[in-house]
Amino acid sequence: YKELMASDGAAKEVLGFAKIRLNKFYNPKLYKAAPKQELTEEERIFVNNGGTPTPTEAPGGIADTGVAVLAQVRMHNQLNTAAAPAPPPDTWGAYQKKDENSNGVISMIDLLIKDLEKEMTEAKTGENEAESDYQAMMGEAAAKRT
Repeated sequence: YKELMASDGAAKEVLGFAKIRLNKFYNPKLYKAAPKQELTEEERIFVNNGGTPTPTEAPGGIADTGVAVLAQVRMHNQLNTAAAPAPPPDTWGAYQKKDENSNGVISMIDLLIKDLEKEMTEAKTGENEAESDYQAMMGEAAAKRT
């Protein structure tokens, strides 16, 4: 029970963080900035006397994967200077930005958060029922002994 509650709570935090990041990209109006870093009293005194606050750890590589550079190398063929390529085919029209319609991913994250909350509620209810059953059984066993 405790492990389930801890893992579901951590998953909800991660999903909430992901939702904030996606809102920053898809819906800048709904984006909530991360809270400012709280400084301890010692750090506050140090900063007020002209020091710099301790830096936060930078994310590692591209999307925190540890990959620092993504490079694509293409061999140039200067000997074959053929005719220019054909013009691109016609498309459906000019680019139009979707307004608030691209929240499919965000709504899926909301659905995952609701599922986690439901699972946590079911686990809490099951734990309470098991505890009450245990108390009743212990009461009956104590009554039989006397």
